[in-house]
Amino acid sequence: MKVLIAMDSFKGSLSSREAGEAVREGIRRAWGTAPGGTGGPETVIVPVADGGEGTTESLVEGLGGTFREVPVTGPDGKTVTARYGILPDGETVVMEMAQAAGITLISPGRQEPWHATTYGVGEMIQDAVLAGGRNFIIGIGGSATTDGGTGMLAALGLRFLDRENRPVGAGIAELDRIETIDTAGMLPELAACSFQIACDVKNPLCGENGAVYVYGPQKGVKEEEKPVLDEKMRHYAEKTREVTGKDCSQEEGAGAAGGLGFAFLSWFPHAVLKPGVEIVLDAVNLEPQIRDADLVVTGEGRLDGQTAMGKLPAGVAALAKKHGKTVLAFAGSVTPDAGRCNETGIDAFFPAVRGVTTLEEAMKPETARQNLSLSAEQAFRLVRSVSRYSSQPS
Repeated sequence: MKVLIAMDSFKGSLSSREAGEAVREGIRRAWGTAPGGTGGPETVIVPVADGGEGTTESLVEGLGGTFREVPVTGPDGKTVTARYGILPDGETVVMEMAQAAGITLISPGRQEPWHATTYGVGEMIQDAVLAGGRNFIIGIGGSATTDGGTGMLAALGLRFLDRENRPVGAGIAELDRIETIDTAGMLPELAACSFQIACDVKNPLCGENGAVYVYGPQKGVKEEEKPVLDEKMRHYAEKTREVTGKDCSQEEGAGAAGGLGFAFLSWFPHAVLKPGVEIVLDAVNLEPQIRDADLVVTGEGRLDGQTAMGKLPAGVAALAKKHGKTVLAFAGSVTPDAGRCNETGIDAFFPAVRGVTTLEEAMKPETARQNLSLSAEQAFRLVRSVSRYSSQPS
């Protein structure tokens, strides 16, 4: 028997690989400690992620890449250290915009929604391009910004100028001052670069379903500011259309990360926005490995109804069912509506927490690892017993 293990991270507790190792440990115990048991199934761990936090680590660790750190401009203008990954081919780059412009980089209560910038994202991309990067996988979740990606574009050489031909300032506050956009200084190597943008939202750039109205409040935008800032965004979109000849403001995902999705769609000819799970599972070449397995294991920190809405375990299960494989899932906790996961192809799921405990205690890495391993052991004791029974002659 061959078991493929593709676990999402248990955020705050275990990385994807650490979760996979815990499951592997449980599987080995199920065979090694059972009466008369020796050895066990072949296990293959494939670190995976959903395109959000932890994606860089999963892909770099899983595919044998290297990390690179670079000082960049944070969302509030202060210098931060951003880390991204370069995969073994030297040209594939994995990064998360949150490393340079994430909401966690700003202290609670100190948000500056009018002036927060994505400039550091552009600096991170430029560093990777100059280091030889040409194929980019970028997660754009968790942003602190609503600048339409103008900061990123400015760092890559675009100049946003006012009526007096002076550069406009940073942030959404300045977008309605844009009169012309000068593309002459844009980093030339970008023309040879492809960008797969991990985006799991479908919001347009402007309007009541757009970047300002839907995501602005979590970044500090007040209710009465929404119409003003949305109008600034519309002005920027129109000026972009005048230069590029296309209007991407209504495309699905344009409003992601405060309009960063719009910037990629508008200014990068080889950019596509795709569900993060789809990008990652393709990058790790998961499908052929599933095809070669007998049983597939997946899971995440909490299995709930949202898991069935396209999160990583559901994506893994869908690929597995395409090839007729049995799928087991493990999670730190399981909610009452997690039964929807069975509809996605997960045949059975198991909570790892073994008794009444506090969230703090359950999330301790050693506790989470032990609980996950013990849960996997019990599930695979059943697998072992059933497989032995089914192999006996009738």
